Amino acid sequence: MRTSPDDPDHEAFRQRCRDFLERDVVPHHAQWERDGIVGRDFWRGAGKAGLLAMGAPAELGGAGRPEFRYAALLTEELIRARVTAPGIVAHNDVAASYLLARTTPEQRSRWVPGLAAGELVAAIAISEPTGGSDLAALRTTARREGEHYVLNGEKAFITNGENADVVVVACRTSDAPGTRGISLIVVERGTPGFTRGERLPTLGWLASDTCNLRFEDCRVPAENLIGAEGAGSMYLMSGMPRERLSIAVVAVSAAELVLADALEHARTRQAFGGTLGSLQHNRFTLATLDTEVSIARVFLEHCIDELDEGRLTVADAAKVKWWTTELQVRVADRALQLHGGHGYLAGNDVSREWINSRVQTIYGGPTEVMKELIGRSLGL
Repeated sequence: MRTSPDDPDHEAFRQRCRDFLERDVVPHHAQWERDGIVGRDFWRGAGKAGLLAMGAPAELGGAGRPEFRYAALLTEELIRARVTAPGIVAHNDVAASYLLARTTPEQRSRWVPGLAAGELVAAIAISEPTGGSDLAALRTTARREGEHYVLNGEKAFITNGENADVVVVACRTSDAPGTRGISLIVVERGTPGFTRGERLPTLGWLASDTCNLRFEDCRVPAENLIGAEGAGSMYLMSGMPRERLSIAVVAVSAAELVLADALEHARTRQAFGGTLGSLQHNRFTLATLDTEVSIARVFLEHCIDELDEGRLTVADAAKVKWWTTELQVRVADRALQLHGGHGYLAGNDVSREWINSRVQTIYGGPTEVMKELIGRSLGL
């Protein structure tokens, strides 16, 4: 299955993504994985191809494509090309979405053209060394001093952390309890007191630069506040469904790719006088996975339509996130088992997908938190 296969505009956009990846990404990807980061030329190339901040209007350098459908198409092609870099999803579907939806016209004119052109890379910084999904436990502070906020604290596991030029930082601007004192403030590259830790050696997604960010008496202009002071938690909650849906797109696309690999292996690998697929256990396993992946695609498509119509609920975003990512892990695990010893060798497609799948159930809100959100929606 593919997203909206009969829409000519979608197919033309898909081909543009595919051409860009084959020309400007795939030939360099192995080196980027060795380096643990992509070069800035990639970002500029993606901007030139119209693949960054796609929801921005033309007057700000964007493609004028606010529909999530286009972001989903790009993500599908990233997975199809087996590309583990770069953090386009974090740039487009997370950080840039706040910079488009919650900023003033002056702020948008400052940042959005650069985000769309690839001259600026965006990141969002929420998680901290002492906690991730628990916003109420957030410790990074921003104290107002005249026309500045002074930030102190540390953020952890930040995708695009090394490349980022603009970082949307969740921080406390008051002593209000729980999540009521949280605000979003943009910290720009070069701001005194803003430093980055060493690149973190992740198990998978090797070309996606990840590091901790530190703020020590970091003075940020008050005009970098996004929206209203103290409204950060509300903004994050309203933006989370899009982020979680983007993770689900990765999950379903990867599950489809890995399942196709497993089916091909089952049809051709000889064992016990026939193919692996001729053994009932393998047939049943693959039939079950094929059923589940097909169902996941249908629900994903429904959620994409709901988001673009402004109707995707927090609960449905949680459902599609946890179900599809757990399925991705399960498909990758069964595919590796089917490949036997060859599947366990480092660097081949099935082992890479197995490793890359594991973080999917963690970031963007772990499975346990997703189930809590769903439970609350049921009045439990």
